[in-house]
Amino acid sequence: MSNNSVGLSPVLPLNSFGNVLMFLFSIVLAAAITFLNISVFLSIMMNKSLRSENRFMYMLSTSFSDICSGVSYYYVGVLDVRDSYDSPKRTFYIAPTFLGLSYMAILAAQSDRYHAVTAPFKYSQRMTRNRTLLVILFYWVYAFAIVAVNNLVSMGIAKQVTGIGTFVGNIFTVIIMIGLNIRLFFIAKFQLEREPPSVERENKRSSVYLIIVVAVFFLAAWLPIFIHIICCNFIGSTCYSFRNEGTDPLRILPRLNAVLTPLLYIRGCASLRATLFTKVWKPCCRRRY
Repeated sequence: MSNNSVGLSPVLPLNSFGNVLMFLFSIVLAAAITFLNISVFLSIMMNKSLRSENRFMYMLSTSFSDICSGVSYYYVGVLDVRDSYDSPKRTFYIAPTFLGLSYMAILAAQSDRYHAVTAPFKYSQRMTRNRTLLVILFYWVYAFAIVAVNNLVSMGIAKQVTGIGTFVGNIFTVIIMIGLNIRLFFIAKFQLEREPPSVERENKRSSVYLIIVVAVFFLAAWLPIFIHIICCNFIGSTCYSFRNEGTDPLRILPRLNAVLTPLLYIRGCASLRATLFTKVWKPCCRRRY
């Protein structure tokens, strides 16, 4: 059996300065995704008041899926692995599913904030904490049900199902994300200007602006690969092929988004930031020194 089929080595041979830089970049990217999302995850878990708000449940889901995505990137991004249907080193569609779960969590959070702003009274009655958790549980179960289906059917059918689902999903995502964000921004701006200055008003403002900023970076990171997939589906081609996810710029962008999202959460949410510094990072530094 050839070394190429079973051996694991860096995706690019470390025989040039550029290849070494690429290898280090992949290592640092995987570490940054994992570290930042673990920090946000622990901060929410350690603060009961944060866990009582629906928006932080979506942050918790996003962080957990991105932790798994960061850990899996050590394999699919750093090593010479092609995570495709016919590869002997594939992850059976599990590694890209974690990235997809982060994608679904941001979409769900976007819809949740839109509902909360446009119909605040109905939202408080409809979207209880338990119902929010059911929504999160639903898309996690759905994602891994698709994984199970893809691993049970033949390769040809799996490619067709994934191709059609991805194509349709990408079109709806672009339309919904752009449309909802534009409308959410103007509705929130109009409503907040009518309210008297208060702590609650500032919390609403930061919540809405945070989800809009996260969505903008989300679109910037995901739109290139969305457009690429849509175009390739139209012409019936794979368009191009890179060695693995760590050498494909269009697939690196969503991983960069997994670094930016927790940074935006920390920057845009004072209560999360305070918990992070006082209950997560500060105790860790004390134990170390």
